[in-house]
Amino acid sequence: MATCRALAHTRRLNSFASLLLAPLVVVACGSQRGGGQLPAWPEQEPPPYPGQSAQPPPASGDGGPSALPAGDGAGSASPLAARYAGRQPLEQLHGSATYYADSLAGNRTASGEPYRPEAFTAAHRTLPFGAIVRVTRSDNARVTYVKINDRGPFAGKERIIDVSKAAAKELDMLRAGVVAVRVDVLELPR
Repeated sequence: MATCRALAHTRRLNSFASLLLAPLVVVACGSQRGGGQLPAWPEQEPPPYPGQSAQPPPASGDGGPSALPAGDGAGSASPLAARYAGRQPLEQLHGSATYYADSLAGNRTASGEPYRPEAFTAAHRTLPFGAIVRVTRSDNARVTYVKINDRGPFAGKERIIDVSKAAAKELDMLRAGVVAVRVDVLELPR
């Protein structure tokens, strides 16, 4: 009999606790989404590393990344594309790319330059500052050219480069956040 009373009391407490905690869970979940916006990355993927955004890319046909040609990068918006599009790589690296969060705009990079989302720059753990690399997305062959001016990413060994927002748009990776890439080292500083 005492066991039945204890069980009934426990059930009432659990129901009462659920009622008290439910609003807190809703508030906490809502604040993590940044004002009620739903995340754009798939549920099975982790939240993006600093450098990712939940904003979807522009639709095809409006001059956004979907309108850019794939291939050797001749249609790249990067100012480095014209000079480096046909260049043979000194070295090739394979792994994942991420991109910088908008909140990092203006912060100093490891090279001392401020991070500018509209610039074609990137972070790499070991390549020297000033190195020029071609980043090719593995699944759709989108290409961009960036200059290394920062260190990172540090979220795991599979992540090999963290690109600026402009480069991420060109790679059409804003929605995915993390994509498989090939990084071709094209020029090292003297």
